[in-house]
Amino acid sequence: MAAPRPLAVRKQDTLHRLDQDVDAWVATASLDGTPYLMPLSFLWDGRTLLLSTAANNPTARNLRANPLVQLTIGQTRDVVHIIATTEELATVPAAEGDAFAAKAGFDPRQASTPYPFIRATPTTIQAWREGNEIKGRLLMRSGTWLV
Repeated sequence: MAAPRPLAVRKQDTLHRLDQDVDAWVATASLDGTPYLMPLSFLWDGRTLLLSTAANNPTARNLRANPLVQLTIGQTRDVVHIIATTEELATVPAAEGDAFAAKAGFDPRQASTPYPFIRATPTTIQAWREGNEIKGRLLMRSGTWLV
């Protein structure tokens, strides 16, 4: 097992994943607590994640009723775990929509059914690889980077 990464390195690695990875597992819950897990593509703008999904699927419905979301990027032994608040957007700037489409390989604006964009603003970010990184895994709390 490799030595635990210093927090500054974990933050760098996390920012790299946010910039380079394409998909995240997105966990939502309905108001009655029914969980729903869906992989979605995302675009990181340095502060928030832009997502899109069909307006009538459980993820979108859940987020309209309960705007809290958990997103996980990476694999079990190299994970970035994010808790965020969301808002459904009426529109996005053309350049941002174009960047999302280029990264995701899919342009929600061209879908035959409504695919709203959803902005997720992280409140908590954790990152760890092995058990020896569980301590100190917290990189962001209350929307503020700790490192």
